[in-house]
Amino acid sequence: MYKVDLPVDESEQRAVERRRAAEAERKNRIFNSRSRVIGVDLRALHKQQDEKRERLEMEKQRDMAHDLLRLSLDETALQQKKEEDELRRELAQDMIKFRAIHQRPEDSRDADINYDRQEAPDAGISVSGSALGPASMQVFLGEGINENEKKRAEMEMNERNLRAQKEEREKQEREKKNRELLTDRELVEKDLRAVQLNALEEECKRVARIELSRYNQDQAEERIERERQERLRREGEDLAELRYTVTSDLLTERPEAAKRVTESSAEGPRVLTDRWKGMTPQQISDIHRKRDEQCLEKERLREMERQRDLAWDYHLTERARQQEREETRDKGLQRERRAQLDKYNQQLAREQQEHQEYLDRQLYTNRPKVQYFTQFNTSSR
Repeated sequence: MYKVDLPVDESEQRAVERRRAAEAERKNRIFNSRSRVIGVDLRALHKQQDEKRERLEMEKQRDMAHDLLRLSLDETALQQKKEEDELRRELAQDMIKFRAIHQRPEDSRDADINYDRQEAPDAGISVSGSALGPASMQVFLGEGINENEKKRAEMEMNERNLRAQKEEREKQEREKKNRELLTDRELVEKDLRAVQLNALEEECKRVARIELSRYNQDQAEERIERERQERLRREGEDLAELRYTVTSDLLTERPEAAKRVTESSAEGPRVLTDRWKGMTPQQISDIHRKRDEQCLEKERLREMERQRDLAWDYHLTERARQQEREETRDKGLQRERRAQLDKYNQQLAREQQEHQEYLDRQLYTNRPKVQYFTQFNTSSR
């Protein structure tokens, strides 16, 4: 027989490894205190969620505010850059214009070399070309070919650029003038509107002043009429009082006036104090008799009040004594109940101590050790 090396079946080993990994994951999930949901404080978790939501909302609002601020700063920076570019362009145009007017190439010192005033190559040479060296050369090979056409084209291009810049500048000036005209027109319209509003306001004020003047005039007329009516009424009352005083009993001095029976008095004759001449002896004796009767009545009432106070004090004393006896009896009963309760507590303490000694010495003799507690929670099953 030949020995054949057959392939080893690793499916069972992979299944064992898979079960071991699942068991490790299960242990990690069960024994991990952070992932368990037993005893979770839901109120605290909801509060944390609300705080996190509020914090995210505040951060979102702050980011939006920062974005708006960034946009405004960007717009400001772009506007400043645009203004700087415009100023730089205007300065460049002014520089080009200044150079075209005051720094022309044909006005330079070497204009006779590069432009039409240059002479022939050998016009300024007084000696022969063979007697001169390389340092004495004035015109080189290739120079001066189509130089006039190049300069003319360059001048035409500069002229076109200057014309375009001039047109652009005139266009900008026209636009600026149009904007100024529109601004002036808006200002004129606003001024006209303000003038109209002021005129309307003045007209309203004038009408209000007229109405106020009319109202004040009516009030003044009513006040004058009321004062006239009041003056007439006062004069009438003064005349009536004067007539009554002249015809009254005070000036006539009649003795019967002090005992006149009035219509409003239902008790008989009424004494008028302004006409009274004094009391009679009979009236004086009646007053003394009434005073004596009142003194006797007051003394009787004072004696009755004293007797009632004595009776009330005696009643209060008896009530206080009875209450003191009841308090003494209640204190004795409380002492007896406290003594009985102390005896009952002592009996309960003895019984509890005997029961604890029974538990410690007879019942719980085989106490569990550490190995008993370590055998739990070793597996997820």
